Amino acid sequence: MRIGIMDSGIGGLTVLKECLTRLPEHEYLYYADSNNAPYGVKSQQEVYALTAAAVAFLVEKEVDMIVLACNTATSAAVKQLRQQYQIPIVGMEPAIKPALALSRGKRVLVTATALTLDQPKFKALIGQLDRHGQVDFLPLTELVAFAENGDFDFNTILTYLKEKLVHLDLTLYGSVVLGCTHFPLFKACFEAIFPKGTAIVDGAVGTTNRIKAFANFTSPTPKTTFFLSGEPLLEGPLFNSIQTILTKVDAWEQKEQ
Repeated sequence: MRIGIMDSGIGGLTVLKECLTRLPEHEYLYYADSNNAPYGVKSQQEVYALTAAAVAFLVEKEVDMIVLACNTATSAAVKQLRQQYQIPIVGMEPAIKPALALSRGKRVLVTATALTLDQPKFKALIGQLDRHGQVDFLPLTELVAFAENGDFDFNTILTYLKEKLVHLDLTLYGSVVLGCTHFPLFKACFEAIFPKGTAIVDGAVGTTNRIKAFANFTSPTPKTTFFLSGEPLLEGPLFNSIQTILTKVDAWEQKEQ
């Protein structure tokens, strides 16, 4: 299949890497809307318009499926886009269900962009799953800007997270949800701050499982093509950054095995 993956920027690479590992027999078109990132500080209307434009671009490329590898884009646009297009559109949502299962009865902290946490879709998900009032929320929108600017300095991110988490008793949490595809790029920093044994959960595996359910035929020419806000991305700093990040994600996966 020809699968189009879009994100506000480079965060969706965590989903792409999972797809390349588990579903390598397909062709992928990755749309990084880095010229308009971050989405999490924009209005719902702006995010919908940007997401719709990215999806329309990928549909013109004759993809067989769209993946919104962005929690914010999913919250703002997936319902309307599914009504508009006949092809499958797979979205992202914070991995609250697996986080609750891994929490060992302790609290769950959901981190995401401010816009994702404020959307009716997210609130409905909480109403459905958080039956015992275990879930707390924390916007960490600035992490998207750190990633898009290529700032992965461990100490810088650690300082930022400590400032944002200073009012919380971290020993109360059994799991933390990385509810933005950019956030797993800083997973090591979360692991360094939270007590040992705290489950750090993201939605890449669950999303890939949904993609697999729709991917009913393989591509004759498996490959990956990158686009920057609608333009082919063949070279330059962002292209180099993408290759570096994919390598880093691969290294993290090998370390965790």
